[in-house]
Amino acid sequence: MKGILGMKVGMTRIYREDRAIPVTVILAGPCPVVQRRTPEKDGYTAVQLGFLPQNPKRVNRPMKGHFARAGVGPVRILKEIRDFNPEGDVVTVEIFKAGERVDVTGTSKGRGTAGVMKRWNFAGQLASHGHMGERRPGSIGARMDPARIALGRTMAGRYGNEQVTIRNLKIVSIDAENHLVVLKGAIPGPNGALVEIKQA
Repeated sequence: MKGILGMKVGMTRIYREDRAIPVTVILAGPCPVVQRRTPEKDGYTAVQLGFLPQNPKRVNRPMKGHFARAGVGPVRILKEIRDFNPEGDVVTVEIFKAGERVDVTGTSKGRGTAGVMKRWNFAGQLASHGHMGERRPGSIGARMDPARIALGRTMAGRYGNEQVTIRNLKIVSIDAENHLVVLKGAIPGPNGALVEIKQA
């Protein structure tokens, strides 16, 4: 399952015939291969990819040795992709082609503590004639039986800032020279967020 690490650049639109298509632009790679996992030694096949150069002064000694063994410069991001064994020492966007389908994993925007209307799309209550519960959740449980709140009750709380995977996105185009992937549709996270692109 081939994959690559990238950073969300932003959204725009492209025009095909008489239609406007919403697309997301991702700066993907180049990702040096830092370590390879093998079934004989580790029990599974995987590759550890690096992304975004790091200032050598900010790297501790164990990580300096890790990068030295791989023969690569320090990087800020390290991530393992299973069942992937690339041929070369650097993974670029050229492993994908326009028209392929991919899954994109990222961290959604954090929205802090949110109420039930924003977090769970509650309709809210009456908003006129002195009603005091416009955005409140209303009743949250039964009475004497079971005398507790059911697990999983949709209530106010932290919203966003969690791992999200958008599946089966179509690659519209590849710009190998500038390391850009253009995908149809939206992906999680703000501009500048780290994402992982895998073959669907």
